[in-house]
Amino acid sequence: MELSKKRNNPIVNMTFEFAKEIILFAHQLDDEKKYVIARQLFRSGTSIGANIREAQNAESKADFIHKFKISAKEADETQYWLELCVAVYDNERAKKLLITLEDIMKVINKIVATSKNNYIKK
Repeated sequence: MELSKKRNNPIVNMTFEFAKEIILFAHQLDDEKKYVIARQLFRSGTSIGANIREAQNAESKADFIHKFKISAKEADETQYWLELCVAVYDNERAKKLLITLEDIMKVINKIVATSKNNYIKK
């Protein structure tokens, strides 16, 4: 997929911007010596968009759905780590990231459901 099409894809853009914020938050956590959570968040939070980007070049509809399901799993894991940050550290940045993540998860789940429905109909 050419770059201009990726820029016009809302979920690709949402997850890219989210990954940037996750990277900055992970650096903040590193600075606060919260290394384990920083690494976990960095991995899962950036993986959401990476898998969605891979889905844009899927070899089949089934592969497309599979990549989005992996993104959904990574989003669930990211949600877990952010919820821990809120519960343990009462971190405002984590609260804002959770709100953004909830929107992303809704879009991912809708894309998976719609794609499965269209795939089954064929």
